[in-house]
Amino acid sequence: MTDRRNVDMWFDPICPWAWMTSRWLLEVEKVRPLDVSFNVMSLSVLNEGRDELPEQYRDLMEKGWGPVRVCIAAAEAGGPQVLRDLYTALGNRIHLEKYELGEKLYTEALTEVGLDPALADAAGSNAWDDALRTSHNAGMKPVGTDVGTPVIHAPGPEEGTTVAFFGPVVTPSPKGEAAGRLWDGVVLVAGTPGFYELKRTRDLGPIFE
Repeated sequence: MTDRRNVDMWFDPICPWAWMTSRWLLEVEKVRPLDVSFNVMSLSVLNEGRDELPEQYRDLMEKGWGPVRVCIAAAEAGGPQVLRDLYTALGNRIHLEKYELGEKLYTEALTEVGLDPALADAAGSNAWDDALRTSHNAGMKPVGTDVGTPVIHAPGPEEGTTVAFFGPVVTPSPKGEAAGRLWDGVVLVAGTPGFYELKRTRDLGPIFE
């Protein structure tokens, strides 16, 4: 029997592409010996001080502090394992049901996964920002700051090594063995020394299923 291996993904709940990747990883778990853990990065942290961004995106980054703060507060209260279900509860509402970022979103998601809905108050507090930055930096440092989310850390080709990479950006999320084949290919190229980029122009937005 093949030993299961740990894979870590860093997400920001507001990113639709991270959401697509996370749903793919949950499919990969079913067909490959992997256990996925979810961790928090922040597009708001990543884009701090970037005044050249369009005004609409800067407004989103200001609002984006809320959900990541709630995630960090929840992880501190219930342990990092709660992020798996909390991310799903938030993501379903944000990306599928088109909730606005705000108290209703946070309290409903927290309640759904059995966490104290009062943790929603973290959205408006900077008390968790140090922990947020620590989590963010742990995910981003190995891949650099010119990428966003999703970021994945996976076992490398040599025993005891890790490969970290941005992506994959894919829509719709592959299912079943197709998800497993994509995983095999992604890990193969990411584990190749000196490999940095494989990209083409996106002509589709995220397809939520």
